Amino acid sequence: MGSHNPTIWMHPFIFALSTVLLTFTVIAKAVDVTFVANAVQKGAVCLDGSPAAYYFSPGSGSGVNNWVVHMEGGGWCSNEEDCVERKSNSRGSSTNSVPMSFSGILGSSQKSNPGFYNWNKVKVRYCDGSSFTGDVEAVDPAKRVFYRGSRIWFAIVDELLVKGMNKAQNALLSGCSAGGLASILHCDKFRDLLPSTTKVKCFSDAGFFINAKDISGVERIKSFFEDVMVTHGSAKNLPASCTARLPPGLCFFPQNVVPTLRTPLFVLNAAYDAWQIKNILAPSSSDSSGAWKKCKLDIKACSSAQSQTIQGFRAEFLNAVSGLRNSSSAGLFIDSCHAHCQSGRQAVWLNSGSTVVDNTQIGKAVGDWFYDRAATKLIDSCSYPCNPSCHDVADDS
Repeated sequence: MGSHNPTIWMHPFIFALSTVLLTFTVIAKAVDVTFVANAVQKGAVCLDGSPAAYYFSPGSGSGVNNWVVHMEGGGWCSNEEDCVERKSNSRGSSTNSVPMSFSGILGSSQKSNPGFYNWNKVKVRYCDGSSFTGDVEAVDPAKRVFYRGSRIWFAIVDELLVKGMNKAQNALLSGCSAGGLASILHCDKFRDLLPSTTKVKCFSDAGFFINAKDISGVERIKSFFEDVMVTHGSAKNLPASCTARLPPGLCFFPQNVVPTLRTPLFVLNAAYDAWQIKNILAPSSSDSSGAWKKCKLDIKACSSAQSQTIQGFRAEFLNAVSGLRNSSSAGLFIDSCHAHCQSGRQAVWLNSGSTVVDNTQIGKAVGDWFYDRAATKLIDSCSYPCNPSCHDVADDS
């Protein structure tokens, strides 16, 4: 049975003006993709051979010489079969890149992103599956998979330097998930590529993946990262300050990299990281009965025994980041939320209902840390679901 929708009359001028304003709003928020010049010739290509790409929104006013370079997330591929599958979608190809809206740490509103609103803002497309660490020259002519993540990263940074980042007064390398891991792995390299006069810091959102055993007692994530490293030829591109001390496979874990990191780092992470609980603690391969299927997606649905295991994981995570508490240059925002990636959504980053720890919003905490206004070490001392401001989201982009 149909319903009657009354027609609302609007003056033609008001209608036209509304249309223009709506169109302007949409256009203002959308940022077009930029493909790296001569990327194919440089070998700076995605898994499928398409060129490295990024989104760039120029700075203005007092932010014209300030830069935030943010790397997308999206997991990894650890063997040829996985990488072949990955190259057929946006996680392995830049071919179908479309305009993108910026928000959160990349937002352009002074009210909702006061620390970085008028900076030059860059979002780096993630299409290599190695957190920008891979570099294998040889290409199987049958499979046609390119492992070139490191070349992508350097080619994009080189192009940004030419665009004006070589005159940067302030610069922040950031990322979410696999991009958050990349912001740690490439942090000191980023510092070294910029002028010595530039204030450089790094920010990792949901990128602090810990070396923990799963529910069956197996070190599955350790084996996985070792496979990523071998497949992509990543060992030579991991932080030398770590690989000089440890086997390179262990240098995918931030807890082994940050002790010798030279550049100030801020870690934003949920103590109950949704991706890590699902894939590190309780992967399907270690849960053949499916006993953890509901629990790992909704902690409130866990049994008392499962809850105890998850609390143990939180304790292990807090121990892994404990070294940063004693660093005068480091920043921490560890909330007791079941979330993954919290810097890209305005509602979570800095808004009236944003996630808070000690009455401080994420966007304010990061801004205070970058500008040296406060020694920001914010950690929820209680266990889930104690923080009513949590936005339990799992946005890995």
